[in-house]
Amino acid sequence: MKIAISAHYSRGHVGGQIDEILEFEKAGVDVIWVAESYSFDSVSAMGFLAARTQRATIASGIMNIYSRTPALLAMTAAGLDALSGGRFMLGLGASGPQVIEGFHALPYDAPVARMREVVEICHKVWRRDDKLTHEGNKYRIPLPTGEGSGLGKPLKLINHPYRETIPIALATLGEKSVEMTAEIAEAWLPAFFMAEKADSIWGDALRRGQKKRDPALPPLEIFAGGTVAIGNNVEPLRNAARPNIALYVGGMGAREKNFYNQVFRKYGFAKEAEAIQDLFLSGRKDAAEAAVPEKFLESTSLVGSEGFVRDRLRAYKAAGVTCLNAGFAGATTHERVKNCDALRNLLERI
Repeated sequence: MKIAISAHYSRGHVGGQIDEILEFEKAGVDVIWVAESYSFDSVSAMGFLAARTQRATIASGIMNIYSRTPALLAMTAAGLDALSGGRFMLGLGASGPQVIEGFHALPYDAPVARMREVVEICHKVWRRDDKLTHEGNKYRIPLPTGEGSGLGKPLKLINHPYRETIPIALATLGEKSVEMTAEIAEAWLPAFFMAEKADSIWGDALRRGQKKRDPALPPLEIFAGGTVAIGNNVEPLRNAARPNIALYVGGMGAREKNFYNQVFRKYGFAKEAEAIQDLFLSGRKDAAEAAVPEKFLESTSLVGSEGFVRDRLRAYKAAGVTCLNAGFAGATTHERVKNCDALRNLLERI
C-alpha cells in the first residue's frame, strides 16, 4: 500500500510548503496531490514540483472538467508528464454548480457524460494516431459547420508525449460516476471513505464498472485515508478533521445539492448530516464542527495507538484501498515526518 499527501491551498502556495514536501518524499511518500478548487491554479504548482522532486508521482487533485477544454487538459497533462519524466497523474472531477457556475460562469450540466468524453479525448490526443476529431454529445472537435468562424480544422499534438498513456484518477461519488470510474480510469479518488461501509454504498457500482473494464487497463487504484498520528493519547488529534468535514458536509454546495452530505447520510448519519448543514449554513461553523460524530472521526482516521492504526490499515486494505491519502499530524515538520515514518513501518508489517 502506497502513501499520498496533499499540497493544499489552505496552507498557502506550494513554494511555502516545498521543504516539507521534499522531506516527505525522502521519507517514502509515493504521490503528491495538488489541490486547486478556486484558489491558485494547480498547474503552475505542479510544474514547480516536477522540477524540485525526484521520485514521487505528482497528481492534480483535482482539476475540474468544465473550466479547461478537453484538449487543454490533455496538453497540460502531457506537458507535466514530460517535465516530471513520466511521474504525472491527471486527477479530474466535476466539482459542483456553485463553483462552476458561480466562479467560472459556465453551465453545470451532464457531469458523467462530460467526464467520459474528456477521458476519451485525452487518450486520443496522447496517442497521436491521427488528427484530433471527436463527435460526442457534449464535445465536437473541430466545431461543426455553422458554429464559430468555420475555419477550424483537425490538428495533432505537435510534441510526442513522454507516455502515450497517462494515468487518470477520477474523483467521483455518485453511483453512475463511480461505475464509469471503475470502467475507464486508472484510479478512484472517493471522498470520506469509510472502509467498513464503502462496499454497501459503492460496491455494486464498482463491480458493474469492472465488468466493462478494458483488460489492457491496470487494476483500479483506490486512494483513501485520513489524518495520521500514531502513539499513546493522541486521540484528540482526530478533531483536526472536524473543520474540513463540516465544510464539505455542511457548506460545499447548495442545501439541496451537496454530494458530500448525501454520502454522509448513506453512511447512517442522516440526522447528523442535517444538523451539520443547518448549523454551517446559518453561520455557526464551530457548532457544525462539534456536530461531526465521534464514530465517523474514529472510522476515517489513522489516529491512535499502533494497534488501532494497524487495525485501520487492515480495514482499508480489505476494502480495496491501494494508496493512503494521509494528512500527517504534528506541530512541526519533524513531528509530521516522524508520523510518516511510523506509518511506513506499519505498512511494511501488515
